Amino acid sequence: MKFYIIPLIMSVFVSGCMDTTYAPEDHAYFGGEIINPKNNYVTLHLAEDQVDTLFLDEENRFFKKIDDVKSGLYAFLHGGEYQLVLLEPQDSVMLRLNTLDFDESLVFTGIGSKKNNYLIKSFLQDESEDKKKSTLFKMSPEEFEDYLNSKREEKKEHLSLFLEKYPSSEFFKNIAEANIDYNNYYYREVYPFGYYGDSKLVHFKDLPEHFYDFRKDINYNFEALREYATYNRFLIAHFNNLALDEYYKNTDQHLYFDRQSLKYNLKKLELIDSLVNVDAIKNYLLKVNIRESIYMNDDLDETKQLLASYLEKSTSEIDKKDVNNLVTRLNRLKPGEPIPDVTLVNVMDEPQNLKSLIDKPTVIYFWSSNFDLNHKNLYYRTKKLKDRYPDLNVIAININDENKMYWKNTLKRNKFSTQNEYRFENLGEGMKTLVINSVYTILLVDSSGHIISSKNSLYSKEFENNFEKLIAQK
Repeated sequence: MKFYIIPLIMSVFVSGCMDTTYAPEDHAYFGGEIINPKNNYVTLHLAEDQVDTLFLDEENRFFKKIDDVKSGLYAFLHGGEYQLVLLEPQDSVMLRLNTLDFDESLVFTGIGSKKNNYLIKSFLQDESEDKKKSTLFKMSPEEFEDYLNSKREEKKEHLSLFLEKYPSSEFFKNIAEANIDYNNYYYREVYPFGYYGDSKLVHFKDLPEHFYDFRKDINYNFEALREYATYNRFLIAHFNNLALDEYYKNTDQHLYFDRQSLKYNLKKLELIDSLVNVDAIKNYLLKVNIRESIYMNDDLDETKQLLASYLEKSTSEIDKKDVNNLVTRLNRLKPGEPIPDVTLVNVMDEPQNLKSLIDKPTVIYFWSSNFDLNHKNLYYRTKKLKDRYPDLNVIAININDENKMYWKNTLKRNKFSTQNEYRFENLGEGMKTLVINSVYTILLVDSSGHIISSKNSLYSKEFENNFEKLIAQK
């Protein structure tokens, strides 16, 4: 599972629990071997505030005994990617993976390996299905439902056969069933956005009456899954969908859906607050939604209203501080503001200030070798722009969290020019200062170092419009 450390995005760490009492044998072992390691350690997240660093030995292996372990899903990370391991008392789970094909190469052995291999296989199947999403959204609602029901029954039958062959704990059974259910529910929630599109989303009301019957079975407070990817993406899509009722209430005029609508985003925060009781789940959903809404909103008054609503509902003082800081940083990236200065390092390991590199219209993009195809697209797209507009400056900044040699090796392997290639001297500070929330962020800056736009995607119409504005100023 791809993962790169972004201060704006809450890390996906899980530690579900079933029983808070312990016996002397309530321990587990976790270890394994990393092929082609990107650094010399693995981090294991046993709780929100407990992170263990497990160093690799000379054979690239690691090992840990976990005392007083609770049945749960735990995140382990290496070289910018992460996955989950299900551990229960008396398990002894060993993994083997190749970083060149992280998820696909991951195999577990030892006591407790069967359930983990089942889960990783399910994850890969779900990931493969997700790539077909655009095709599924072309189906009529009736065809779409039939397809989902068929896939769900197929997965339930497969799980039943697995449990017959490998008797497992109730905890594992609950996790496996929930993965099937919430994956199914997720597709139902995102379907209207894909089927109707923003221009005709008002017609979501025309879906069959029973289309959302599953909602009566939703557990908004499934603590064991409180940051499980399948569960979380469902909840995010679910609240996006629920807020549509308010958005289109009492009007036939809204033919085009505006994701940045103040009313829509305030309603999402209100719904989350009213339906979710577990603080960890509620705070996560509130933070995801407030970050997204204020990141894309340039209206100062609306940002203040959104922030006030969020601060009233969140119970996490740490999250509140993070969001307040985000608003402050975003205000420094408004059009017309001078770009904040950060220290970069070139391929010769020489520090350079970002501002010193800008003396003409500049496109700044960010890339990670964990997203290889996106990196290549960015490189060739900006190269074409540079060929077309010779006076254009392009700055590429690598945001890998691995050691400094890895990004250089990626450039060398792809035979890319190293001119105008940089990384942050301090990754965390650089990401925070420029408010980088994904590898799709593009900054456009004029020749004097003032921001034209900080909220672009290289593939969006907005980018084209802002780029034309940048060139026109030149």
